[in-house]
Amino acid sequence: MNTPEDLRYTDEHEWVKEVGDSTVRVGITDYAQDQLGDVVYVELPDTGKEVAKDDLVVEIESTKSVGEVYAPFAGTITSVNQAVAESPELVNTSPYVEGWLVEIEVSGDLSLDGLLDAAAYRELTE
Repeated sequence: MNTPEDLRYTDEHEWVKEVGDSTVRVGITDYAQDQLGDVVYVELPDTGKEVAKDDLVVEIESTKSVGEVYAPFAGTITSVNQAVAESPELVNTSPYVEGWLVEIEVSGDLSLDGLLDAAAYRELTE
């Protein structure tokens, strides 16, 4: 499985990347997309939506099951990836680049310390 070193991970199989002073980009990991199988539909939230940490923010339907993506931080949804709504297979083919899901402007302290690094995430999925 591909686990980029420059990202942080949750134990719910989301990846997190800091993309601004107080903004993070969120998607699902290569491991998660592999477990889901072929993604056929992605339900994204509206921009401007306020979310609490661990709120359900995205639902991903696949040929096998439904996956849920949770907010790793409290904040406001500032951007959604419309490309995955139109081409859900991007979650399978490019989970870390073209298949990202949402960006969240974090309210409060943006500290990635509570998330797993690549080595810890690989250990979790082995």
